[in-house]
Amino acid sequence: MNANTQLAQRNDGTVAQRPEDKGARQVTLVPAVDIVEDVNGVTLWADLPGVSRENLQVSVNDGTLHIEGQAIVPTPPTLRVQHAEIRQPHFARSFSLSPDLDAGQIGAQLQDGVLKLTIPRREEARPRRIAINLD
Repeated sequence: MNANTQLAQRNDGTVAQRPEDKGARQVTLVPAVDIVEDVNGVTLWADLPGVSRENLQVSVNDGTLHIEGQAIVPTPPTLRVQHAEIRQPHFARSFSLSPDLDAGQIGAQLQDGVLKLTIPRREEARPRRIAINLD
């Protein structure tokens, strides 16, 4: 610490409260995403730490892909939380899908907190070779 550093005063009579205990708004986080496109379609990886399959929702509506999830961080009953910035983070992100992609064929996998979506390109939108006829 240097001379410019200030510490917040601690009130010994206070106890950290969970956001739901004091009626605070839910915190929504934007997950980090990697997107790779090739001739077959798009692959998307989204980081969703702590989100289980039961608490994850992936949907498509009017050409928009929606990813939403709630992380549940279990706390043992014998532990007393002194400070928690985000207890149960909510993740949300949306993407506009190209009409070249087939939203009806999206594949989804969740493993180790990473969601992998594969969105194939429509057959008619895939590059194809045109045969040239001889005269």
